[in-house]
Amino acid sequence: MMRIGQGEDLHRIDDGRTLVLGGVIIEEGPGLAGHSDADVLLHAITDAVLGAAALGDIGKYFPPSDPRYAHADSADFLRVALRLAREAGWEVANIDSTVRTERPKLAPYVAHMRSRIAEITGVEVGAVSVKAKTAEGLDAIGRGEAMAATAVVLLQPLA
Repeated sequence: MMRIGQGEDLHRIDDGRTLVLGGVIIEEGPGLAGHSDADVLLHAITDAVLGAAALGDIGKYFPPSDPRYAHADSADFLRVALRLAREAGWEVANIDSTVRTERPKLAPYVAHMRSRIAEITGVEVGAVSVKAKTAEGLDAIGRGEAMAATAVVLLQPLA
């Protein structure tokens, strides 16, 4: 038996912050508003892991109202979700994700994000997909006001 989980996240743009996506610092920004480091991609993947294991969502474990998570590294959120999934008998088989943004262009960073996500999750880089899409000038993302990510994670029973 395998389990599929879906996750999504959306953050407003904050030009005063550094952009962190998939655990990678992207200097050309813009950054994202959020209580933690606002890594929209890792948040979506974390939610997908938790969802696949039927363990709730990221807010259940890391509420934005909790001062302990101010400026927290979102890789730590994902590590906790992975530990909880393992305790429930599951491990990641693969991850497919998409980031929606108008800027910056993400193509130069995709390989680094895939490697970083693979490192955090303990899977081969070939089991991690990161895609980038624009919103073609439509909605808050298209106007450059926000960035979003979606992720699908396949969990398999622990070997």
